Formats: sequence, C-alpha cells, structure tokens
Amino acid sequence: MCYRGFYCLSIPSKPSILIIDDDTAILHTFSRIFQKKGYCVSVAEGGKEAMEKLNVKSYDVALIDLRLPDMEGTQLFPIIQSTSPRTLKIMLTGKMLLGDSIGGADALLKKPIQPELLLSVIDCKLKNKNLET
Repeated sequence: MCYRGFYCLSIPSKPSILIIDDDTAILHTFSRIFQKKGYCVSVAEGGKEAMEKLNVKSYDVALIDLRLPDMEGTQLFPIIQSTSPRTLKIMLTGKMLLGDSIGGADALLKKPIQPELLLSVIDCKLKNKNLET
C-alpha cells in the first residue's frame, strides 16, 4: 500500500479459504476447524454462489466438492484460474475416479476425510506455494 508516496509495510494476512460443498454439515464443520486454525473462511453451497464469491475476492485455497447441485466442481477451475491463478484447488469427492486424478486440481481427497489430514495437506501445499514465490 502507498500513503503519500511512502510504502507502508503490510501485516501478513491470515490465509483465506473458500469451502464449496452442498452438504451444510461439512460447511459448518470445516468452517469451525479452519477458523480455529486462523483461516479466514467463506462458504458456498453451490457453483454459482462460489463464482459470485470468486469474482469479488481472491482466496489462498478453494476446497471444492466434485459433485455440486448446479455443476461439476471442475467447472470452477477456469474461473479460479482467471480470477486468482495462485489459488490452490483441493478437490473432495465421495467416489474415487478412474486413475484417481482430476486435471487442474492441486490435490484430490476422498470423503470422508479426517480434519487433521485435510489440514496437513493444505498446510503442506501452502508452504510449497510460498517457497515457489
């Protein structure tokens, strides 16, 4: 930020996460877990709501359910790439897919997932992302 020609030091912000899932129990549980760990949390119950949020704000992490009521989670990838290319895309699915991979995702995790494992994967991915910059 700049104030009257002087560059000001900014305080590092908390990592932000957008949780996209149609299961309200998952939204509530993961929101509480991530907030306790210091994340700024936003939630979306579907793809269209997620798109609206992605067009307004950039996130460090997008936690995306593969099967959303209004679209496939992978359809959000181009939007995330255009609005916030550095956002980590973590895909969650109740069913593993052939080959267990989804192009464009930084990680693919099977539901149900233990919160500790999810936090570990996200922390590791964020640290790797920060090392790359």
